[in-house]
Amino acid sequence: MADEYGLVEKSRIMDNARMKRALSRLASEIVEDNQGAKDLYIVGIRRRGVPIAERLVEKIEILEGERPIFGIIDITLYRDDLSTVGANPIVNRTELDTDIEDKNIILVDDVLYTGRTIRAALDQLMDFGRPRKVQLAVLIDRGKEHRELPIQADFIGRAVPTKRSEIIKVMLKEYDDEEAVWIYEKTSE
Repeated sequence: MADEYGLVEKSRIMDNARMKRALSRLASEIVEDNQGAKDLYIVGIRRRGVPIAERLVEKIEILEGERPIFGIIDITLYRDDLSTVGANPIVNRTELDTDIEDKNIILVDDVLYTGRTIRAALDQLMDFGRPRKVQLAVLIDRGKEHRELPIQADFIGRAVPTKRSEIIKVMLKEYDDEEAVWIYEKTSE
């Protein structure tokens, strides 16, 4: 049965335990690829990228004994679809309290789909300076067939090929009643 948005729950692809394991693996891969936590700057993309980034920072600190720098980026005004967001979009603060110059930035988001969110985050990030490099970490990658821009993740929690009629919903305790990743199907009703 469809909900008020015409979505039908299809399947749960990650539970709390699987999410924790995926984030632990992502943290290990980030540390390995960057030869430790020195000069790492973990930047979460508002909204659900922020708690995922915070968890990665904690896991990297446990692994390395050194806490990476943490920041938050809000891309609301950098979106190319701003006209569809509404007349008065809610804009939160970008919080990059430390200079990004010569840092290894890890942009973190929950789901990689078309690549437009990441493009907007890159646009805003470059307004703050020139990092040594920028890498992308996502919990879920929906697959290249949906990409509208040449953007790919460097670190992927789980690749989940989907149809256009499907929606991935990442549920986090900070916003939802559970920790899980669900696939929903849009109905044609």
